[in-house]
Amino acid sequence: MNRRQLIQTALAAAPLVPEAAAQEAANRTNGLPSLTINDVHSKMNGMNAVELARRLQPMQMYFVEDILPPEQISWYRNIRQICSTPQAIGEVFSHPFEVVPLIEDRLIDFIRCRVAAIGGITPLRKLVAMCEIDGVKTAFQEGGENDPVNQMASYCIDLSRSAFGIQEENRFPQVAHDRFPGIGQIRKGYLYDSGKPGLGLEIDEAIAAKYPLGEIRGGGACKTDRTLDGTVIKP
Repeated sequence: MNRRQLIQTALAAAPLVPEAAAQEAANRTNGLPSLTINDVHSKMNGMNAVELARRLQPMQMYFVEDILPPEQISWYRNIRQICSTPQAIGEVFSHPFEVVPLIEDRLIDFIRCRVAAIGGITPLRKLVAMCEIDGVKTAFQEGGENDPVNQMASYCIDLSRSAFGIQEENRFPQVAHDRFPGIGQIRKGYLYDSGKPGLGLEIDEAIAAKYPLGEIRGGGACKTDRTLDGTVIKP
């Protein structure tokens, strides 16, 4: 059972309990260590996010991810003023300057930027250099919809900078290994590269040609969500 299933189980057992209490119930019921991660997926706004961060502080979490959407990041200052719950953000950012103020003012503890979305290795290395100065750690975004190139680019930055915190894992199917010879290997919780030059990857164009791009079946991981009146909202 993964973390999301644990939280859903706790919520199903006590649907009126706030998310903070649900997190505590999941930890207690399933014997999890206190250092856990909760991805809020930018669902909170303003004081709701501040209050959730405050209630999560006793659980001593590793970090809370994306508790606020990018357009609400000024509220991170309010969170910092009332609690020490570690904050991680960056997965939904697409420009380095979006996260710079949060690093400079030490309002977050981890950056979760995706190498491919933030502009590549060079701009992300510059951000990480800032993190080293300001005491922020890296926790680069990976996840199921990412690709082996992004993973190994993150890996190379992880190895080269002292601000490394944690790396999200991604276990690719065999077809991805066939298309990208040299994919990193995860063994006992550690990621290892192939030892080849560069990112350690190659692309088998003949095999890749057998899998042309097309519409994602079912709309992908983030389908279009709507309120009861039909308004489109963030998934």
